[in-house]
Amino acid sequence: MNNSLQQEIEEIEQEIQETPYNKSTEKHIGRLKAKLSSLQEKLEKKQSSSSGGEGYSVPKTGDRTVVLMGYPSVGKSTLLSKLTNADSETAQYDFTTLKVVPGMLKYKGADIQILDVPGLIHGASSGKGSGKKVLSVVRNADLILRMVDVDSIEKIGDINQELYDAGIRLDKSPPKITINQKEKGGISITSSVEQNIEYDTIKSVLREYKISNARISFREKVSIDDLIDELSGNKVYLPALTVVNKIDKIDRDLRKDKNNRIYISAEEGFNLDYLKEKIYDKLDLMRVYLKPQQGSVDKKEPVILEKGSTIEDVCKEIHTEFKEKFEFARVWGPSSKFDGQQVGLDHKVGDGDIVQLIMKNI
Repeated sequence: MNNSLQQEIEEIEQEIQETPYNKSTEKHIGRLKAKLSSLQEKLEKKQSSSSGGEGYSVPKTGDRTVVLMGYPSVGKSTLLSKLTNADSETAQYDFTTLKVVPGMLKYKGADIQILDVPGLIHGASSGKGSGKKVLSVVRNADLILRMVDVDSIEKIGDINQELYDAGIRLDKSPPKITINQKEKGGISITSSVEQNIEYDTIKSVLREYKISNARISFREKVSIDDLIDELSGNKVYLPALTVVNKIDKIDRDLRKDKNNRIYISAEEGFNLDYLKEKIYDKLDLMRVYLKPQQGSVDKKEPVILEKGSTIEDVCKEIHTEFKEKFEFARVWGPSSKFDGQQVGLDHKVGDGDIVQLIMKNI
């Protein structure tokens, strides 16, 4: 059964490749892509059930989790050790054939868990070399570090493709599409912006997903692939950084970012402070310091939050009961209009703010 599914998938992939894309073929290609996605999901479910499931996960600790991934021999273990002092021999999670080495990067008050997963091989997304297990761990991360060395920079595209085939979308947000199915009335489509794809193509894709009655709303310009991703409902959207190791082998003039890549030498420790800074920034983290009603501000243990967080998020981070008991807060720092400003739960805090929470006497 799996073989016939695989053969059908390969035939559709070939047809898509051989069909020139233009307005007259758009509807046909859209239907083929939707059918391909549906068959791939079906095959993955069958493979997963026959192998006892592919749901591997690693306990998440700290404030955020970063996965360090790449092909073998690019220096991932050395980098993990330099960033976190992890012991690759003893501190590892062992899932029979899958070994994940954890370490903790402490930076600007944040505890950032870094997981070194086994090196990828070509075809990982289809299960080769425990690839599905590796990619299952990757899907649960907050940030992906794609790592290559100066001799394998061309492999970045291969890594991106394996991630894409595994349903991981890098540096993208979910498409702004709303799909409300209804009992009758056919398909109605509204869009706040002009779309490049024809409405007939959209309807053709929907039919492949057995949707014949629905209200579809687009709030941004989308592609056929975006629509299929939304319909499949199993895609993850993660930020990523690209790290090029072993810079010591070539001209050191490559500094900071170039072509959106961070050049380092893990062995010599070159540019690692900059890499730490980029990891922290990419995770969109900020620090808030708590001021008790009696005593001084605790500058050693900040509350770590995502940028854009509110006083309500501060409460939730500390204790589940704090929101219910909350009366008001006082704020000193970037987000306040003046020192000690009294604010409510919806006040957005800034990086470096000092917050004093006042609770009701219950």
